[in-house]
Amino acid sequence: MRIRGEVTINAPIDAAWAHLADIDSHVDWMADAESITFTSAARTGVGTAFECVTKVGPLRTTDKMTVTEWDDGRRIGVAHSGIVVGSGVFELAAVNERVSRLSWTEDLRFPWFVGGVVSAFAARPVLKRIWMGNLRRFKGITEGHNR
Repeated sequence: MRIRGEVTINAPIDAAWAHLADIDSHVDWMADAESITFTSAARTGVGTAFECVTKVGPLRTTDKMTVTEWDDGRRIGVAHSGIVVGSGVFELAAVNERVSRLSWTEDLRFPWFVGGVVSAFAARPVLKRIWMGNLRRFKGITEGHNR
């Protein structure tokens, strides 16, 4: 299952990157992320590993993530392991010197024992709505509206 969303941010790319690169603060704008616990000494860069307690409605899981890509100011890629597996990528681009765009793509697979492709089909619109809300909150924080 692939989900992609993007948001235009009225802030320079450096400001957006400062918030995006602070993985620990993702719980401030991700409604489905309850907590992040680093399992590696690193908190930035390739190899950074963490567990994210994720909650969607009554469902809760611990998503294990490892940063697989880190292009300063531009891109963070993660591998998901746990019940749901796959990958995610955040990409930042400058629209101009005062405006940036953040895109978020997730490719996830649900295991057969939780319904596989049927669960993914049912979850897709729910996750898309949650993640678009997350992008709007990221925009608000980056623009200084939600601190």
